[in-house]
Amino acid sequence: MPIDRPIKRDKRPILIILHQERSSPGRVGQLLANKGYNLDIRRPVLGDKLPTTLENHAGSVVFGGPMSANDPDEFIKSEINWLDIPLRENRPFLGICLGAQMLVRHLGGKVQSNADGSTEIGWYPLRPTEKGRLLMHWPKMVYHFHREGFDLPHGAHLLAEGDTYPNQAFRYNGNAWALQFHAELTRVMMHRWVVHGAHRFILPNAQQGREHLEGRMLFDAPLKAWLTEFLDIVFEGKTAKAVPGSIAALSA
Repeated sequence: MPIDRPIKRDKRPILIILHQERSSPGRVGQLLANKGYNLDIRRPVLGDKLPTTLENHAGSVVFGGPMSANDPDEFIKSEINWLDIPLRENRPFLGICLGAQMLVRHLGGKVQSNADGSTEIGWYPLRPTEKGRLLMHWPKMVYHFHREGFDLPHGAHLLAEGDTYPNQAFRYNGNAWALQFHAELTRVMMHRWVVHGAHRFILPNAQQGREHLEGRMLFDAPLKAWLTEFLDIVFEGKTAKAVPGSIAALSA
């Protein structure tokens, strides 16, 4: 039986990149803080500078936002270019929704909507790939709020798939991770998104607000449990308890 050794946590803060004045790192921030990390929160869209190296950080997280990775705004282009730093320094990186799409653009892949205009706004099924199953157990339903998806970049390992937008999670070069879905929403955040995003519920394949809130009662607990374990894998290289030895298998 494998011995569950205590984790030696990196004492440096984790860089958090947000894209709106009122944006929050939500549950990701809460869980990282509970694990003993300080958070260095920056908003480039409001003029905050990003570091030229991550030697003073334990890793970084780029969150979502209402903008597109294809937008011509200078801060979008600068953030996409900045991703060379965590990749070059091989530092733990997590991109969520827009952050994942920025990583795809940096790696030369395309970010675009489906031809039929279909969205993922609400709760939708998730299926791990073989590499994903080797890594850990995944939730069966996850929360989305997006109109664009992404190609799988060359050299990336697909970890999870969906129906409307096939590429849902991938790992690149060991330490870079990308998620199309949102596991970071607290209850308060979801209520705010449902109110302020209600105009998007008329889009193709979007669910109505009550379905968002009802889905949370059904599916949020396993999503939170997954996120807790996933953050340990991303930022501490921990092997999931349920799948001993899987990190080595994934990189084979």
